[in-house]
Amino acid sequence: MADTAPADDRPEPCPVAADPSPPPPPTPEELVARGVAPVKPAFLRPAPVRDAPGEDGRASGAVPLEKKSKRQFRRDRKQEQESVLRLCVAVAKSGNVDACKFGASCRFTHDIDAYLAQKPADLEGTCPFTVLGQPCPYGLTCRFSGTHKDNHAPSESHEINTLSKDVQKLLWKTKYKFPRASEQIKHLGLKEVIKIKASALAEDRSADHDNPDVSCELNGDEKTESSCNTAVNVEHDSSLCKEIDKLGGEPLDGDSVARAAKKSKIEVVEINKGAGTHDTKPEPEDPNLVNGLEVPSNIPSSCRVDLVATPHLRERKIIDFREKLYLAPLTTVGNLPFRRLCKTLGADVTCGEMAMCTNLMQGQASEWALLRRHSSEDLFGVQICGAFPDTVSRTIELVDNECSFDFVDINMGCPIDLVVNKGAGSSLLNKPMRIKSIVQASSVVTKRPLTVKVRTAFFEGRNRADSLVSDIYDWGASAITIHGRSRQQRYSKNADWDYINQCAQKAPDDLHVIGNGDIFSFTDWNRHVSGSSKISTCMIARGALVKPWIFTEIKEQRDWDITSGERLNILKDFTRFGLEHWGSDTKGVETTRHFLLEWLSYTCRYIPVGLLDVVPQQLNWRPPSYCGRDDLETLMASDSAADWVRISELLLGKVPEGFTFAPKHKSNSYDRAENG
Repeated sequence: MADTAPADDRPEPCPVAADPSPPPPPTPEELVARGVAPVKPAFLRPAPVRDAPGEDGRASGAVPLEKKSKRQFRRDRKQEQESVLRLCVAVAKSGNVDACKFGASCRFTHDIDAYLAQKPADLEGTCPFTVLGQPCPYGLTCRFSGTHKDNHAPSESHEINTLSKDVQKLLWKTKYKFPRASEQIKHLGLKEVIKIKASALAEDRSADHDNPDVSCELNGDEKTESSCNTAVNVEHDSSLCKEIDKLGGEPLDGDSVARAAKKSKIEVVEINKGAGTHDTKPEPEDPNLVNGLEVPSNIPSSCRVDLVATPHLRERKIIDFREKLYLAPLTTVGNLPFRRLCKTLGADVTCGEMAMCTNLMQGQASEWALLRRHSSEDLFGVQICGAFPDTVSRTIELVDNECSFDFVDINMGCPIDLVVNKGAGSSLLNKPMRIKSIVQASSVVTKRPLTVKVRTAFFEGRNRADSLVSDIYDWGASAITIHGRSRQQRYSKNADWDYINQCAQKAPDDLHVIGNGDIFSFTDWNRHVSGSSKISTCMIARGALVKPWIFTEIKEQRDWDITSGERLNILKDFTRFGLEHWGSDTKGVETTRHFLLEWLSYTCRYIPVGLLDVVPQQLNWRPPSYCGRDDLETLMASDSAADWVRISELLLGKVPEGFTFAPKHKSNSYDRAENG
C-alpha cells in the first residue's frame, strides 16, 4: 500500500478582524485630571525627534568634552584672558592714552587701535546709558560705542547698598565691631565662641573681642597674654555675675573678671571692656548710655543689668503687607534687573536674593552684590540665612549699618542640601529653641521690621509651622511667610493652603501671615487672600518666573492673553536693565545673556491663554508639544536650550564661538541632548 500523508488537524485560521476605530481624544477635563495642559487640538503637534544622549549625557555626534582638573581649567582660562587685549579703564573712558595714572606700569593695554582691531562688532541698538542721557562708563569698550554722544555730565547711579572698601577691609581683618549683637547675646545668656589673636591684642588692647574669628586671650597678668593660645567658651553664667557684683560695682575690666572667674571656677580669659563701633571718628562716650540706652546712675555695673532692651513694636517702622503684591526672593533669577522689571509690571514689595551670613561677614563682594537695591524698589527687603543666633544677629547689625532696606527676612525654609547640611534653612524647623534664640537675638539689633520665612515642616506629615506662629510675634518678628510644602516635598505636589489657613487662625492679630505656593493667576490670588481674612497677602515666586506679568493680571483682574511681540518687549526691557546693571562691555553683555537664559528656562513653561481650552493655566500642568500662533510664539514655547540661545541672539547678538549653556537649576524643561 502506498504511504499516505498524515492529515493536518490544525484549526482553520480565524478571519482577521477589522481595525477598531481610534479612541476618542481625551476631554479637557480628563487632561486636567491627569495634570496635562488642555491645549486646543488645532495647536498640537508631534513631539520633535531629537538624538538620544550618549553615555556621557551628550547628544550623539557631539564632540566629547575633555575632562580637566580645576588647576588646568584655571590655567586655560588665564591663558584665554591673556590672549584677549583688555583696554585700560581710564583710557577707555577718556579715549586718551595719557589718562592712566600708572603709565607704562599699567597691566592693561593702552593701544587703542590694537584693541579696536580685535574688539567684537557693535550690537544693534543704542547704548542704555546714552538713552538715559548719561555718559557711558565703559567708553570704547562698550558694545554700543558707535551710538555714544559727547555728553560729559556726571553719571548718576540708581543702585545703592554697595560694599565700601573700608568696610570690606575691616571685615577681612575681623575688626568690625558688633556691640548691639554682642550685648544681646550676653543678655539672653547664649553661648558664643570668642577668639582673638594674641598679636592683635599686643597691637591694640581695644581689639574686637566679640568677633568669632579671632582668638581672645586674657589673663590678669599682661605678660602671659601672648603665651596663651587657648580658645575658650565664654558663657553668661549666674555664678560669674554674683562674683562680679561682690566686687562692689567695679568696671568690667580684665582683672575683675579674672578674679571673679577664679572664685567661680569658670575658665574665662577676657571679656571686652566695651565694644565700640567701626566709625573712623568715634564720638565721646556718655557714661549714662550703653548702646544708646540710658542706664540709671544709681545702679552699679553688673552683667545682670538689662543692657539691651527689646524696642516696643510701636517704636519700629511697621510695614502693612496686607494685599500688597510681594515678589519672593528668588535664587539666581531674582536679581536686580528682574526685580526692576517686576516693579514696572506691578509688584509692590521686592526682596533680594538669599545671602549667607558667613559670606557677608567675610566681606565677599559676590555675596554683598545680592543686597543691591534699585531706586525704583520703594519697599525692599534683604533676606539672609544663618544657623546660629550670634551669626545671624551680627549679620543683621552689619547690614543695618551699611545698607538701605525696609525690612529684613530670615530664611528658615531653604531646602537646598548645601544649606541644610550646615544647620541653616529648613533644618531649623527641627530646632524650635534655636529659632527662638535667633529671632530674639536678631529683632533687637535693628529697628526695622524682622520677618521669617518657613516651610510647613522638615519631614512630610510632621507639620510644625503652627507651633511657631503663636509665639514668634512675642519673640520679635513682625511677619511670617509660610510656604505650603515640607522640605521633603521640595517643589512637588500642590501647596497645602488649608494648613496655611490653620496657621493663620492661630497667629496673633498683629502678626502678618503671608502665604506662599502655586500662585499663578488672579483667581488663585483672590481665593487665598480674599478667602481668608487672617492671611495678609501672598508671596509670588515661580509664578513670577514663568510669567512676570502676573502682577498686572492681579491688579487688572484679568487673564492677559499676551502676544509674542509683547513678551519680546518684556525681554528687551530685561536686557536693557541688565546692561545697565552688569555693564555694556563684552563681559556685561555675556553676563546679561547668562541670566536671560536662566530666566528663559522658566518662561518656556508658559502656555498662552488663547491656546487653552481651560483657563487659567495651573503651575503643575505638564504642557504637551504644541505650536504657537506665530513663529516667535512657537520659539518661546520650546523646551530646548538651543532655542533659548536663539532668543538671546535676537536681543544681544551672536553668542561667542563654542558657547554652551546649562541652567544652574536644572528642571524638567531643560533638554540636555539638544544643547549638545
